[in-house]
Amino acid sequence: ADYAGWAARRMESPLEFLHIIDRHQEMATGNDHSGAIGFDAQETLLNELSNQDESCSKAARERGRLFLNRLRERAIKSGVESPDIRQRYGVLEEALVEQEDGVRLFVLGRRGESAVSTQRDLGRNVERVVRALHKPILAVTDSFTEPRRVLIAFDGGIVTRRGVEMVAASPLFRGLPVHLLMSGKKSQDGLKQLEWAKTTLEAASFHVSPSLVPGDAERVIAKAVHDQGIDMLIMGAYSHSPLRSLLFGSKTSDLLRSAKVPTLLLR
Repeated sequence: ADYAGWAARRMESPLEFLHIIDRHQEMATGNDHSGAIGFDAQETLLNELSNQDESCSKAARERGRLFLNRLRERAIKSGVESPDIRQRYGVLEEALVEQEDGVRLFVLGRRGESAVSTQRDLGRNVERVVRALHKPILAVTDSFTEPRRVLIAFDGGIVTRRGVEMVAASPLFRGLPVHLLMSGKKSQDGLKQLEWAKTTLEAASFHVSPSLVPGDAERVIAKAVHDQGIDMLIMGAYSHSPLRSLLFGSKTSDLLRSAKVPTLLLR
């Protein structure tokens, strides 16, 4: 909510908080119905289960309403004007895809409620949601720090080239110093791509610090984030198929785990 409020203020865009209630979430009632074999037992059992489902649904809607109102009040205190709130039933990624045409930026946490108990440093929904969307997604960490220094992990590909153009055209990072980082072997083409990105950002009045550092992208970027006090990372995301990620792992997920700062993911 804090990062979404920050982005909405910077872009002067309306903000909406959307809460998705999973209609098919399994809920154990704790009641044993195995002995319900008497007269009209089936109809009675169906009525009882229907009433329980309605009660659980109503409770979920009320919890969601209170949750959204707290977020709305928090955003208003941070300076956001008239944020909207909405909740609906559905599957998370499907609901977000339906909203995509009217959205400039999605903001989601990278860890869920179960992170403490499961010790997961990356929520199970993140990759699925990011792969389903085509707009930029800001995956944020647990605590809010207003971004002051930005790092673009630039590889010269079409996705990160579009990312450079997006940063240059958007007010989201206007006035912030931008570190432009390529990793890997030094080559004439790489230097040419890096110079293009630097020139594009400087033409939009950004102060740019470009560098090409040999080595593995994950280690190079994570080290740069730590050494240069980076508050936000911008990078391309999940360019390979889910099957390849399953077999060989995902560089995007590895970077999200190692960088430990809010990351703007480009698709």
